Amino acid sequence: MVGPPLVVLGVRRSGTTLLRVMLDRNPELAVPDESYFVPQLARRHRKSVDPSAFVDDLRRLSTLAQWGLSPDAIAGRLRRGMTAGEAIAAVFETYAAERGKERWGDKTPLYMQHLRLLERLFPEARFVHLVRDGRDAALSFLSVPAGIMTEGWGYPRDAAGFACQWATEVRAARALGSRVGGDRYLEVRYESLVADPPAELARICAFVGVAYDETMLGYVGRTESARKEHHRRLEEPPRVGVRDWRTEMPAADRRAFESVAGDLLADLGYQVDDAGHDRARLAVYRAKTAAWRAVGALTQRSPLWHRRHPVVEPVSDTFSTGRRRT
Repeated sequence: MVGPPLVVLGVRRSGTTLLRVMLDRNPELAVPDESYFVPQLARRHRKSVDPSAFVDDLRRLSTLAQWGLSPDAIAGRLRRGMTAGEAIAAVFETYAAERGKERWGDKTPLYMQHLRLLERLFPEARFVHLVRDGRDAALSFLSVPAGIMTEGWGYPRDAAGFACQWATEVRAARALGSRVGGDRYLEVRYESLVADPPAELARICAFVGVAYDETMLGYVGRTESARKEHHRRLEEPPRVGVRDWRTEMPAADRRAFESVAGDLLADLGYQVDDAGHDRARLAVYRAKTAAWRAVGALTQRSPLWHRRHPVVEPVSDTFSTGRRRT
C-alpha cells in the first residue's frame, strides 16, 4: 500500500453508502461494503497477533465470504508479532490488491461507536465524516422495514431515539477531528455532495491524496449494493431532496428530534425551531449503549464467540441480507 487508509464516517442513513460506491470506483481506492469485523478481531487479538489463530478467526467471518476473499490469501501477509491493527489492515490490503488498487478504505456506520478504537488501530488513517441533517437521516432510517438493519439493543424505534444516536455519534466524530487535526479529518455535508458531486469528490480526493476520476460518478446500475432493499436509491443519480423533513416529517417527530438534538443541528448551521438538548435522555442512551458494547466485548473475547461463529463456507450471496452477528 502506498498511502494511509481512508475511513468514511457517518451516522446510518447519512449517505455513506453513496459516498462509498463513488470512492470505490476510483482507480486507486478499494472501499468494500460494511466490514463489521474490526472491533471483533481487535478484541480477540489485543496483544501481538498469532497468525494461525488470526486466520482461524478469519474463516469464521461471513463478511469475507460476502467479499469473495479467501483467508488463505490474507495469511501470506501476516507475521507473528504484528499488532491487531496491522493484521486487520492486511485483510483490507489483500482485498485492495486483488482488485488492482493501491489504497484501501472502510465504510461501516457501526464504527461511529468505536472511534477511539479506530484511532488506535490505524494511527495514520484519514477520516472523512459525512454529515447529513439528522431529521432527513431519521426519515430515511425510520422508513426502512423492520429487520433489514439490526444493531442489537441500540436499534432506534422513533425520532427521539434516532436523535440520541445521531447527536452522540456526530459529536464523537467531531471530537475525533479535534484530536487528530485537519490533516487527518475532513467534514463533508451530504447536501453539498448530492448538489455538486464532482466538486465534493475532488475535495475529498485531494484530502485523501488520490487523483479525482470522472468514473467515480458512473456507479448507477453498476453496484451490487443497489440490490439491497434499503439501498435502491443507488439505481438513480444523486439528487437534492430525496428526503425533506420540512414536508415529510410529522410535526411531532420533528419536535421530538429537535428536543434532543436541536442544539447540534443549529451548531451545524441547519434550520431549527427548537435548539433543544435533552441531557437526561442522551445520558440514558449513552449508558445503555456502553453497557451493550461491554457485553459484546466480553462475548467476543470468550470461547462463546467460536460457537456463535462456525467456519463459513465460501459461497457468494449467502450473506446478502446485510445482517450480522455480534
